[in-house]
Amino acid sequence: MNDKKQQTFNRRQIMVGTATLGLTASISSYASAQTQPMILPPEQRKIFVLVHGAWHGGWCWRDVRTQLEAQGHQVFTPTLTGLADRAHLLSKDIGLDTHIKDITSLMDYYDLSDIILVGHSYGGMVITGVADARKAQIAEIVYLDAALPENGQTMITQGPERSPDIIEQSRQALAGLAPDGVAMGAFPPEFLGIPTDHPGYNWVAEKLTPHPLKTWLDPITLENGGSEGLKRSYIHCTAPALPNSSFPFHAEQVQADDSWIYHALTTGHDAMVTAPNDIVRILSIAT
Repeated sequence: MNDKKQQTFNRRQIMVGTATLGLTASISSYASAQTQPMILPPEQRKIFVLVHGAWHGGWCWRDVRTQLEAQGHQVFTPTLTGLADRAHLLSKDIGLDTHIKDITSLMDYYDLSDIILVGHSYGGMVITGVADARKAQIAEIVYLDAALPENGQTMITQGPERSPDIIEQSRQALAGLAPDGVAMGAFPPEFLGIPTDHPGYNWVAEKLTPHPLKTWLDPITLENGGSEGLKRSYIHCTAPALPNSSFPFHAEQVQADDSWIYHALTTGHDAMVTAPNDIVRILSIAT
C-alpha cells in the first residue's frame, strides 16, 4: 500500500473509531439519564414525616426515604423514644403521649407545615394523636397498615369490637412479652411479612428492639376528632395480612367511606422494606 492510500485508510480508521466512540458515549449518556431519578420542580416538592411502628425505628424507612429525597422531597424519619438509636432512653414511663410528643416537637422545632404525615402499624396511634394536636400543619395523613383509633381506645382495644375477656387476654399476652414490665420483645421478621429469603430479612432482624409496653396500654385522647377533616389514605398490606391484627377491619371501614382513599398492596406488613417502590409511588401522588 503506497503512502497516499495508507493515509486515506488511517483517516477512515480514525473517523470510524471516533464515530464509534461518540455512539458509545451517547448510548452511555442515555442509559445514565434513564437511571437518574426525576427531580421535581420546587413547587411540586413535599415534606414527609414518616412514623415507624412497634419495635422499629427511623431506619426502616431507608429505601423509601432515599427515593423520595432523590425526587427532591424533604423527608423526616424520626425514631420514637426508647427504640432503635434511642433505645438507651427506654423506661417504664414511656407512654403513647411520649411518642405523640416526639412528633409534634419535631414539627414545631423545624417549623413544619403542609406536611404529609405517614404512620405504619402502631404508628397509626401516634399520627392520630399528632393530627388531633397539629391538624392545621398537616396536608394529608396516610395510614400504612396501621391502627386507626377512636377517642379513649388503646392499641389493643381499637379495631373490631371484642368482649372484655378477649381484651384482657390480649393484655396478658402483651405482659408476657414484657416480663420486666417495661418493654415487649420483638417478633421475628417473618411475622411482619418479610420472607426468610428476602435480602432485607437479616437487616431487619438485627435492627428490631423491644417496644415500650405502656404505649400499647395507654388510651388515646382525641379532643379535635383525630384525623377527621384531613385528606386521608389507608394502605392495606394483604399478602399476607398481619395475623390477629385490626388492619383488615380498618381496610373494610375505609373502603365503605368515600372520604378515604384506599390502596391495597400484595405484600407483607413491613411494606416499606418489601415494597418500597410501591410506597413511594403512592406517596408521590399524595397532596
